[in-house]
Amino acid sequence: MGNAFFQFKQFTVQQAGSAMKVCTDACIQGAFTAAYLQTRLPGVQRVLDIGTGTGLLALMLAQRGRYAIDAVELDATAAQQAGENFAASPWPHHLQVFHTDIKDFRPAAAYSFIITNPPFFENNLQGPRQRRTAAMHTVSLGHAELLAAIRQLLAPEGSFSVLLPSGEFERFRRLGEEAGFTLRELLEIQQTPAHAPFRCVGIFGPAGNLHAGKLVIHDEHRQYTPPFVTLLKDYYLYL
Repeated sequence: MGNAFFQFKQFTVQQAGSAMKVCTDACIQGAFTAAYLQTRLPGVQRVLDIGTGTGLLALMLAQRGRYAIDAVELDATAAQQAGENFAASPWPHHLQVFHTDIKDFRPAAAYSFIITNPPFFENNLQGPRQRRTAAMHTVSLGHAELLAAIRQLLAPEGSFSVLLPSGEFERFRRLGEEAGFTLRELLEIQQTPAHAPFRCVGIFGPAGNLHAGKLVIHDEHRQYTPPFVTLLKDYYLYL
């Protein structure tokens, strides 16, 4: 998925200016979260995308619901590209990008839902390419700081969606619980039936019961599984 653009059924993601390109696990987060909003949180009106990158997640949510979506991006080149992707989409009046640090972001009102695909790795060795390093590692925003920003920007009784590697997710879950959030929905993602989960999508919110599930991307013949097709068929061009 390293092309200059990625074509979906209803929108195009230009990504040459973003350090992090469109990837399958982020698409899963976007589709899974969009379905959750439609079925479980139909009253949501205002959404915030923290670290929007290309704008992928915001666009996927905009396709399924007419939310007012604000997207924050620290990297200037990525923020410009996200804005261009929003403007070229079928929903330009529902999407707005802000080039700023989330720690400095002060919206007029709180958000009822937040989605974020944050930097994955804390306390790991960092690569030599500065922009990709910043996108992959918590160089400017650690998980505790991210949770503090979410707590400040999220309305009471609001919820948020996060995508992380499986190993990092448990640590984030503990931090989230300490910050007063409860894991309500968990999707563990596997490459094949023979692989252990490598990514987790978690939706946190007010206290309540946890619903957990798994999604396998490919079967033993390297074909997309029926659950994957069902989840992504409204987005992927050839499903």
